[in-house]
Amino acid sequence: MHATQSLTPAALEGLRYYWEDLAPGMAFDTASRTITEADVVGFAALSADYNRVHVDAEYAAGTAWGKRIAHGMLVASVLSGLNTRTVINQLLEPSIVGLLEVSFRFPKPTLIGDTIRGRIEVAGCRETSNAGRGIVEFRRLAINQRDEVVCECNARMMVLRRPAA
Repeated sequence: MHATQSLTPAALEGLRYYWEDLAPGMAFDTASRTITEADVVGFAALSADYNRVHVDAEYAAGTAWGKRIAHGMLVASVLSGLNTRTVINQLLEPSIVGLLEVSFRFPKPTLIGDTIRGRIEVAGCRETSNAGRGIVEFRRLAINQRDEVVCECNARMMVLRRPAA
């Protein structure tokens, strides 16, 4: 395609990824986002998780981090949201049947003011007994501005296979 050519909105709507389009090792990056005070306060209210390390500055000052940290599930949720904004996910979304399993690990804390970005990799693909769908495992990493991994997520999803011609 030349710079003077463009895709129409109708042509873009026809673009779609299926299970066959996701090869192990395929990787992509997300945009970044700063975790704010408002994020932590809002997540505490939404989740009813008022653990003092998240909401009590005096208490948190006495912890190993010396200040309040973001909820792990807040960071995981932001990572998920950053993933949904990628072009790859937008193309895959119509083929996603459902989320089957997810696990998280938090090797480092996320501090208020940290900026995180996502690194998404197709970790594996396997067929199922149903020829119309397959399983894809994604490895998602949230990485802060210091290039430290603060959240590791493994997500298994059921995805439609390309229809027979």
